[in-house]
Amino acid sequence: MRFAYLAVLVGCLAGALWLEPVLRVNVLRRWRRLLLTVLPVMGVFAAWDIAAIAAGHWSFDPRQTTGVLLPGGLPLDELLFFLVVPLCAILGFEAVRAVLRLPAGDE
Repeated sequence: MRFAYLAVLVGCLAGALWLEPVLRVNVLRRWRRLLLTVLPVMGVFAAWDIAAIAAGHWSFDPRQTTGVLLPGGLPLDELLFFLVVPLCAILGFEAVRAVLRLPAGDE
């Protein structure tokens, strides 16, 4: 199924983004902090994937992705994975912290 990878990422976001306004976790409001957390992870894992693709150890089914390839043969979907999954994890973590009323440490 074309766009299956993207559909999974959209599902992940749908399951987590509602936490931002409902529980007021302020993850997206603190976007600089979010980028400083996510961008290094994206860079490391994108480089790792590109190396694995080049070595023939890793591949992606073009029938399930958008078909947009970035330099090194990395599908756009995979790069988005490295953004979406950490974002969802951070939203979940901050939601638990908000519900339990634990300090964030930056008050």
